[in-house]
Amino acid sequence: MSDPAPLPILKGTLDNLVLKALCWTPMHGFEITQWVEARSRDALDIRDSALYQALRRLEERELVTGEWGITENNQRARYYRITRAGRARLASDTAQWVRYAKTVTDILTSTPGPA
Repeated sequence: MSDPAPLPILKGTLDNLVLKALCWTPMHGFEITQWVEARSRDALDIRDSALYQALRRLEERELVTGEWGITENNQRARYYRITRAGRARLASDTAQWVRYAKTVTDILTSTPGPA
């Protein structure tokens, strides 16, 4: 039996996944994609265009900063680092996401019975 197809990233979650990845260490785009895919056991599919749009958006909002550097393969790449404001946003959004996911899970896994 083959593995199920990767899940698309739900609207509004990619920014938080990027911020979470950058909590570990500064990374360039390909490293961020690898980090998320590894932690999702390849269940999430990140499109390059969506990732770079998210990085630009996060940089404009001053939630990440970027600077040019050289990769291990001697390639020029932009490395991103989470800012203090990015950490605060991630903490707030994570708490809201966990609450939302628990609420929806509770509803969807409920059994019929008296209201």
